[in-house]
Amino acid sequence: MANSARNILVTCALPYANGAIHLGHLLEHIQADIWVRFQRMRGNNVHFICADDAHGTPIMLNADKLGITPEELIARSKADHVADFEGFNISYDNYHSTHSPENEALTAEMYKKLRTNGFIKSRTISQLFDPEKGMFLPDRFVKGTCPKCKAEDQYGDNCEVCSSTYSPTELINPRSVVSGATPVLKDSEHFFFDLPAFEGMLKEWIKSGSLQPEIANKMQEWFESGLQQWDISRDAPYFGFKIPDTEDKYFYVWLDAPIGYMASFKNLCNKRGLNFDDFWKKDSTAELYHFIGKDIVYFHSLFWPAMLEGCDLRKPTNVFAHGYVTVNGVKMSKSRGTFIQASTYLRHLAPEYLRYYYAAKLNNRIEDLDLNLEDFVQRLNADVVNKFVNLASRSAGFITKRFDGKLAAEIAEPELLAEFVEKSAQIATYYEEREFSKVVREVMLLADKANKYIDDKAPWVIAKEEGRDAELQAVCSMALQLFRVLAIYLKPVIPQIIERAEAFLQDELSWKSLNKPLLNHQILPFKALAQRLDSKHIEAIVSETKAQFESQQAAEKAKTTKEHTTIEPIADIITIDDFAKLDLRVAKVIKCEAVPESNKLLRFELDLGDHTRQVFSGIKAAYQKPEELEGRFVIVIANLAARKMKFGLSEGMILSAGTGGSDLFLLDVDSGAKAGMQVK
Repeated sequence: MANSARNILVTCALPYANGAIHLGHLLEHIQADIWVRFQRMRGNNVHFICADDAHGTPIMLNADKLGITPEELIARSKADHVADFEGFNISYDNYHSTHSPENEALTAEMYKKLRTNGFIKSRTISQLFDPEKGMFLPDRFVKGTCPKCKAEDQYGDNCEVCSSTYSPTELINPRSVVSGATPVLKDSEHFFFDLPAFEGMLKEWIKSGSLQPEIANKMQEWFESGLQQWDISRDAPYFGFKIPDTEDKYFYVWLDAPIGYMASFKNLCNKRGLNFDDFWKKDSTAELYHFIGKDIVYFHSLFWPAMLEGCDLRKPTNVFAHGYVTVNGVKMSKSRGTFIQASTYLRHLAPEYLRYYYAAKLNNRIEDLDLNLEDFVQRLNADVVNKFVNLASRSAGFITKRFDGKLAAEIAEPELLAEFVEKSAQIATYYEEREFSKVVREVMLLADKANKYIDDKAPWVIAKEEGRDAELQAVCSMALQLFRVLAIYLKPVIPQIIERAEAFLQDELSWKSLNKPLLNHQILPFKALAQRLDSKHIEAIVSETKAQFESQQAAEKAKTTKEHTTIEPIADIITIDDFAKLDLRVAKVIKCEAVPESNKLLRFELDLGDHTRQVFSGIKAAYQKPEELEGRFVIVIANLAARKMKFGLSEGMILSAGTGGSDLFLLDVDSGAKAGMQVK
């Protein structure tokens, strides 16, 4: 342990105040909480803060749809989010909102400083404008045909089919997803943050070790493609903070969102009398860590450190990014019941189970984590119940019944206890480096040794023989000493279970007490610390999630607008004659592989009987192992015009069914079909 306590400020990415917390969100908050709890156990001064991200067009529009004010909507969301995080034992010192006086003041102050230092530029730009709603449209509120690959129904900033990026003004046949109207171009003055001015600083920052290697490598790609000035303004109507010295301009949500970290801490400082500048001034010796998802790395590794530098403030000590959560190997799905909300989970299962499972699979790299529901049940029962809790339950009863709850005055196996305690340095290193899966592995190896000790000594046999009481007390006390060490190691991961263990042992478990065994110590009668999991608990969660989705779908059908105020255009009606023009053919999949440069596409080589074709299909999310599709027969539209993509020529379209994303399935073809056969 360090000679002096470290001063640490830890943040999680701010959940958007326009939806419920789900198991994907919880990965990050659990990861950060485990790290924070470990640091506190080591005696460090840690301030753990977060807030709701409460600004932006989606919140404004959703509030309007619900018939309430944006302030009412974000208040509801914050209450729900706080309850969810408390339910999972996330130990925030402060949970605030970006729509706060502290954030408004800090945002205006930083903007003015950036402007004074010459890092704010302005120019007139042309934007798409919704003439029916009387508002400029953000990129994600425009849809149309991709200008590169001609895929339809694509967002205004990037194509999900060919992965191209572009301006909303480049879309073919654009439409507003707010009203369905055809947008028009309109000029407006906008303000820009001069990100390119910080390229030299950012390149140096990469070398400082403040970023994971994956992020540092990605930043090199961004530098190669060239940094661009960042549009930080939005036109009214907009829910956010008004830009100083303007009448109808507002800060873009991503400008004030990271400042929300500072605002939440400022709010905490006001409550506890802390010194704000000690953590944010340029020469601060305090440590600052951001836990974030890989989808917002761009903002945290480019814009945010550049903004801080431009305001003469300190930059993060490190940015820790993690991957996404998949369930049973695929993207979380509402229709399958695997897009599970935190509140739904908590109605059926203890939060400690998910905390333990995530910890058992987490490392310090940016990798997706798969929540395999069957493995979840088996691992929790095997590790937490059978190995850890059972170690105490099979020993404590003898101490209570035969020795009035008094542990032995001496350690039966000093060498074995020393072996357990000596692992503390390695386990502490794993915690510090966020290698939680290695922590769990080490602890479970020790748990196996502890259980072997009990099996070898067989106290249930000793208890039946006269004259062996001292030996019985020594063996069972030794088992509980080993259990106590394991409980200390697991305390950051499963704090609620360990709290019950502390009550049973009548001891507050801390890292510094590892070398202080409980000798001649009174314990209380043992009570179950954790219940075995049953698959029916998982089935209940999945069923409830499906029911929620179906209820939402039914409600949406009864409205004229879809969720998030999105209106889909009415499809053009086609006749049977139009349909008859399609040449549907059976094709055999010769080869299928992922397109590395795309998040959506698989590349197929198809045998149509008398020739082969190459087809790209956006079904990667549904088929994580594309090679398993080889040999299958699929249905392809054979007379569709070939489409040139940046990955190659796509010569047709493969038919699939489903709601999209991971819910897409290739249509099955009768096993007697032959390649090239026409489908009628």
